[in-house]
Amino acid sequence: MYKILADAVVLAHFLFIIFVVLGGLLVIRRPKVAFIHLPAAIWGAVVEIFGWICPLTPLENHLRQLADTGSYGGDFIARYLVLVIYPENLTATVQQLLGGLVIAVNIIFYTIAIKRQRARPLR
Repeated sequence: MYKILADAVVLAHFLFIIFVVLGGLLVIRRPKVAFIHLPAAIWGAVVEIFGWICPLTPLENHLRQLADTGSYGGDFIARYLVLVIYPENLTATVQQLLGGLVIAVNIIFYTIAIKRQRARPLR
C-alpha cells in the first residue's frame, strides 16, 4: 500500500511541476486560473532558485521506507517520472537556471493573457 502511495506522490509531484511550468497556458484561455497558478508558479520558482526541498520529496521517501523499497522497481513511475523530477547531477546553478526558466516562461504566458484580456470588448 505504501508503494502505491509513494507512486501517487511522485505522480502528483510531476503533475504539479507541469502545472508550474505550463499552467500559464491555461491562464491565457481561463484568466481565473491565475489565482491558483500564480502561487504555484511562485512556489516552484522559489524552491528551485533557493535550493529548497519540496515537501513532496520527503513524503515520497518516507512512504518508500515504510514500503521497504529503498530502490525503485522497474515500473513506469520509477523509469520515467522519477528521473524527470530528480535528475542526476542536479547542481545549485542548474536549479537556479530552472527557476529562472519558470519565471521567464510564465512572464511570456501572463503577458499574452493580459494582452488578450485588454483586447476583449467590455460586455
